[in-house]
Amino acid sequence: MKINRSIQATDLVPALGRFWELSGEKIRRIESEYDTGQGSPVFTIGGKYTTRGWTEWTQGFQYGSAILQFDSTGEPSFLESGRKDTVEKMATHVSHMGVHDHGFNNVSTYGGLLRLCREGRIDAAATETDFYELALKVSGAVQAARWTEIPDGGFIYSFNGPHSLFVDTIRSIRVLMIGHALGHSLMGEQDREISLLGRACDHLRATAKYSVFYGEGRDRYDEVGRTAHESVFNTNDGAFRCPNSQQGYSGYTTWTRGLAWAMLGFSEQLEFIEDRETDELKPMGGKEELLSLLLRAARATCDFYIHRTSSDGMPFWDTGAPNLHHLGDFTSREADPFNDHEPLDSSAAAIGCQGLMRLGNYLRTQGEDEDGTRYLQAGLTVFERLLREPYLSEDPEHQGLVLHSIYHKPNGWDHVPTGRTIPCGESSMWGDYHMREAAVHVQRMAEKKPYLTFFGCLS
Repeated sequence: MKINRSIQATDLVPALGRFWELSGEKIRRIESEYDTGQGSPVFTIGGKYTTRGWTEWTQGFQYGSAILQFDSTGEPSFLESGRKDTVEKMATHVSHMGVHDHGFNNVSTYGGLLRLCREGRIDAAATETDFYELALKVSGAVQAARWTEIPDGGFIYSFNGPHSLFVDTIRSIRVLMIGHALGHSLMGEQDREISLLGRACDHLRATAKYSVFYGEGRDRYDEVGRTAHESVFNTNDGAFRCPNSQQGYSGYTTWTRGLAWAMLGFSEQLEFIEDRETDELKPMGGKEELLSLLLRAARATCDFYIHRTSSDGMPFWDTGAPNLHHLGDFTSREADPFNDHEPLDSSAAAIGCQGLMRLGNYLRTQGEDEDGTRYLQAGLTVFERLLREPYLSEDPEHQGLVLHSIYHKPNGWDHVPTGRTIPCGESSMWGDYHMREAAVHVQRMAEKKPYLTFFGCLS
């Protein structure tokens, strides 16, 4: 990608105003038009949100979007709906034993509301903050219970089963970190106390070791920063067996949304670990070792994204997609979401741009101004591109906010419009949510307001 070295967060304030105007219209349209009887909205077909998938993993993004809308605009109706839906409908997600998505659903809702309470944005009684805290504590413990031991630690396993480590889950362990910081732990057999922080750190190590590649010859396709969507283990002895992919092209190519989850997950965990006391992290291998591991993975994945996307920072759905060769050197020009060969995935861009910005901000706090500025400007470059057509949805009849998102290309779930050969023109709940989250992040940078973190709900 070609990084815009001059763009600043303040330059984007006018475009952000239009973005939030459109965002509010989309949220209201979904609330008034979507049939909740069919399940949570997941992605659009013909501009209308519909549901499809393995689990209800997007409901927190729906209600979390209203919370973010209030965060940015201060419009009370969005707080009212986000708060009401969280209290009335999210309890099953707190106790959901069958998924790896607690950090998505519950930090986006209970965590967002608790953060607004801590910031003094919500006039809340102690009983309300206690309620949000309890939900996050229980969610963290339930998530930590999905545990597979391996010789060098362990990991939170995906909904595929105990053999399966998903790269996505690095963003879900936020809820373990929050639960630990709130003073909670997982109680096991015979009252054995299991550290949520310990399990989260072990999961970070497993993801960095098995989900990310560093050009060290693990296989014939080992490239620095490549990620595997799924890492498969032998549950009899915990041995790593192979990389795999559920939604990408193969285990030996890079599904770019998985890459984006890693970029953001490692970068925001750098911020969290940096914020913790050294003594607290000694049982987990030490603060310095953890920061080094996280920084290596964050740099590798962010560099891979920068080098393997179009000149405007827009990624295709998989870096090994079988028809990319028809497009020649696509990295040398702006992406065309209406091409005839392979779809883009704007949701990967919406997630990944925040990872780039967070890594850049972190490095600048560590005195690495040159590298930090490069990553920050790369993130702003991608974010700014998403604020314009053909990615920002201006159509009042379209319920989606960010266009050209992909859900599951191998399964054929994505809508191919009449006259087209590839999916395009549709939105996803996770893409729209993460664009809103990135927008709050950039807006706070521009307005010099408190820096947005997932652990802002702690104090």
